[in-house]
Amino acid sequence: MSRSIIHTDNAPQAIGTYSQAVRVGKTVYLSGQIPLRPDTMEMVSDNFEEQAQQVFSNLKAVCEAAGGTIQDMVKVNIFLIDLGNFAKVNEIMSQHFAAPFPARAAIEVKGLPKGSQIEIDGVLELP
Repeated sequence: MSRSIIHTDNAPQAIGTYSQAVRVGKTVYLSGQIPLRPDTMEMVSDNFEEQAQQVFSNLKAVCEAAGGTIQDMVKVNIFLIDLGNFAKVNEIMSQHFAAPFPARAAIEVKGLPKGSQIEIDGVLELP
């Protein structure tokens, strides 16, 4: 099966040795997105809710570049520096996903790139 690299200018550019996403067949593996604005490559703000919204916007852009939508995500991994934001993540996630929801893990970590409070990666299955 062939593999292709997914790239869009509507999401932050990779800041390391990785691609925004990789497609193998109808499955797309999305790299972690943090709340960088694609136009400036700067953090959207220090506010958790604004950071979470930016991460979902970045994920949507990569999903669309791959030929799908965020609704096609089948697995989501959420990394938080404070699990106290878990309820807020659920609320924000419900604004971006409709049932049936993807499988998900939410994990508290010690730190994230560039001082981000949230990072999300996942798997997309194209229709």
